[in-house]
Amino acid sequence: MAAQEEITVRAFRVGTLLAADEDLPLCVHVIDHPDGRVLVDTGLTELHPAVADMDPRIEPLTEQDLDLDSITAVVNTHLHFDHCGGNHLFDGRPVYVQRTELDDARTRSDYTIPEWVDAAGTSYVELDGEHELLPGIRLVPAPGHTRGSQIVVVDTGGGRVVIAGDTAVWFGELDDPQTEGQRLIRSLGPREVWLSHSVDPWRPGAG
Repeated sequence: MAAQEEITVRAFRVGTLLAADEDLPLCVHVIDHPDGRVLVDTGLTELHPAVADMDPRIEPLTEQDLDLDSITAVVNTHLHFDHCGGNHLFDGRPVYVQRTELDDARTRSDYTIPEWVDAAGTSYVELDGEHELLPGIRLVPAPGHTRGSQIVVVDTGGGRVVIAGDTAVWFGELDDPQTEGQRLIRSLGPREVWLSHSVDPWRPGAG
């Protein structure tokens, strides 16, 4: 089993979106583990007219200080456009997603950008519930933002870390959880929680 102190989580800012007249950072997260390097969500790599109203300003993974060839697995917390727009960069590597999420992304209108979900070479591993990806890394369903949203629970030497995707968008949603997914995160007793739209992690009691 991997030593927990060897598991680390890093955030990479890959863009900015306009929402409710406010600029929101867009981040993805990398888990370095002795048995592999896991990327959680893939951000955006190009602009698309369907989301022009959100004024995306992108800093794609291809321009980050990150060796994309070193990524051994990808996790999509969900399949909204700003979380799967770089999936095509990881041709042939496993992309873990909840089956419900993939079904909704493929069948529901105005849900995402379909051609980014099913980009050539994307190899989905469809999950039906909790899954241990690597020792100390679990994928756990967390409904709320979407029916098929999942979080990544990482047990490190410094304590439990959760990568939440959009299960919570604002820190206040974890201070006062309202959805099943938000309550789940709090029940896990995390030391910190990384959100897709914050460059810094939420920590209990910090507010």
